[in-house]
Amino acid sequence: MAQQPENNTYLKACRQEKADHTPVWYMRQAGRSQPEYRKLKEKYSLFEITRQPELCAYVTKLPVDQYNNDAAILYKDIMTPLPAIGVDVEIKSGIGPVIDNPITGLDDVKKLGEINPEEDVPYVLETIKLLREQLSVPLISFSGAPFTLASYMIEGGPSKNYHKTKAFMYAEQEAWFELMDKLGEMTITYVQAQVKAGAQAIQIFDSWVGTLNVEDYRTFVKPVMNKIFTAIRKEGVPLTMFGVGASHLIKEWDDLPLDVIGLDWRLSVKEAREMGVTKTLQGNLDPSILLAPWEVIEKHARKILDQGLEDDGYIFNLGHGVFPEVKPETLKKLTAFVHEYTSQRKKEREA
Repeated sequence: MAQQPENNTYLKACRQEKADHTPVWYMRQAGRSQPEYRKLKEKYSLFEITRQPELCAYVTKLPVDQYNNDAAILYKDIMTPLPAIGVDVEIKSGIGPVIDNPITGLDDVKKLGEINPEEDVPYVLETIKLLREQLSVPLISFSGAPFTLASYMIEGGPSKNYHKTKAFMYAEQEAWFELMDKLGEMTITYVQAQVKAGAQAIQIFDSWVGTLNVEDYRTFVKPVMNKIFTAIRKEGVPLTMFGVGASHLIKEWDDLPLDVIGLDWRLSVKEAREMGVTKTLQGNLDPSILLAPWEVIEKHARKILDQGLEDDGYIFNLGHGVFPEVKPETLKKLTAFVHEYTSQRKKEREA
């Protein structure tokens, strides 16, 4: 039987309940900055690691053991479910996801299939079950959002401007909305299976949706996001939304049936609260600061924490993912600082 987490500060913060300290975890905490992981990557690709549950569980759990973080996030990629629906995707080193059969029109969209998680990605579900036996902190799992997945599927890989994606969205609206619907259904089915397997929280990564303005987001993306969150909310686990360069969409996200909004470094916790956002906030140290001397890191982290400590709905994280040059010792020291500083501040307030 899966064990309940001994440290549930992350789940408490998602629910805006009081906890002894501010919880902390890091996007991309499992992976590129860890020497143990880099050694594994000499032998295995990302997809090969995810298809071996015991190995994938080890990679997922490693940063929790090393840094004493308050949550684990399942090691996998937002591209993981796409091959099941007929997308030929490969993760190429130094490039990212590359798709050999990009979407060009309605016929391509109609050819996309449906996902059956138990048959198509059983290794993901098995890894979740293994981790629930091993972890003493909550397990977060995730999915990419339809816009971000569509951007890779249409561009054929990473993009700096998303011209093809937006042109397709504007000019091929029938195909666009059918693509959103298919990816939305895939996301719901995929996430529901992960929760059934034991995931205790879900984060939806709409990494590149910040390229849209508010009006286009409301028209072309928000309906499918509302459908996704409405459906998976019934699973009873906390739901988080995150994107990069999307501060102008925060009010739109606050309107969705989710629990936590992840901020990148462009919008402060204080500014989000002043805009009227009442959901739990997560973030948002600029990951570049992790390369600075410790005194600089501590100064910036303290400022963010002071804003987050204004209420119980706050989780410390980065404004984007950990990158390879970051030293594991820095993350360990930062986690300890967050725990010690916020624990002391909370005690002082209650005294």
